[in-house]
Amino acid sequence: MAFKRIVVAGGGTLGSQIAYQTAYSGFQVTIYDLNAAAIAAAKRRIATWDQAYAQEMNATPAVIHDTNERLAFATDLETAVEDADLVIEAVPEVVAIKNEFYAALAKVAPARTIFATNSSTMVPSQFAAITGRPAQFLALHFANHVWENNMAEVMGHRGTSSEVYQQVVAFARQIGMVVIQLHKEQPAYILNTILIPFVDAALVLWVHGVADPQTIDRAWMVATGAPMGPFGILDEIGLRTAYNIMLAASTEPGKGTLVDVAHKIKSEMIDQNKLGQESNQGFYSYPAPAFASAKFLKDDSEA
Repeated sequence: MAFKRIVVAGGGTLGSQIAYQTAYSGFQVTIYDLNAAAIAAAKRRIATWDQAYAQEMNATPAVIHDTNERLAFATDLETAVEDADLVIEAVPEVVAIKNEFYAALAKVAPARTIFATNSSTMVPSQFAAITGRPAQFLALHFANHVWENNMAEVMGHRGTSSEVYQQVVAFARQIGMVVIQLHKEQPAYILNTILIPFVDAALVLWVHGVADPQTIDRAWMVATGAPMGPFGILDEIGLRTAYNIMLAASTEPGKGTLVDVAHKIKSEMIDQNKLGQESNQGFYSYPAPAFASAKFLKDDSEA
């Protein structure tokens, strides 16, 4: 089956990016979200992607116009998915929310529709049964700044149809992604299996008062030549997503320290509307974060 109509469920930071990149690549895309306020927020994010694609992808005004023409918005799930070939779920990283979404989606989506989760840490087998179509369900995980970090991880579960898997691989390539194919289920896939312990370590240093976020980032950037440190990465991911991941991980054996991490993110960042890049304020202020300045990499006494 050649995909033509795509639905992205969840118009948050990454969901809106996935939708925009897909529309930019020529597909008809509907962004589904719960209510008018969520859709309004998604439209504001789309406007920022207009600017990003113009500046970073050299997209012309005509291309941006055509991309927006291929985008639609809906708050009624049945209407949103009535002609969908593929639904990409990008709802919050909370098991109960995902279960509720898939239970509702299973009742209204056409029989042919393929479902894909963009979950950052959860595996498809957790939700396969509730989708009502386990053979047509798998994971399709994107990295933030999808137009620049154009990687998509494709991961099935034991019941995923090999044909469906290859159709999703082909689709990811059609929207400009470098496809990373996983041979078995792995919580956090490849990217986040490597990234999460790195970010965890930085957050624990912060919570224990060893150093402030900028100092921790500076240490990493000076030593490795990386363009940003763990707290810059957290701002890019979004602190609500990071909070949900840390809260879930804190229940695992040996991860009790992450309870304090989650509480600190909630009280000192999220509750102060410091959500990361999406609110222009997180560990850094945007659009000109301190770590992007050449003097950031100098010793404090030299800066």
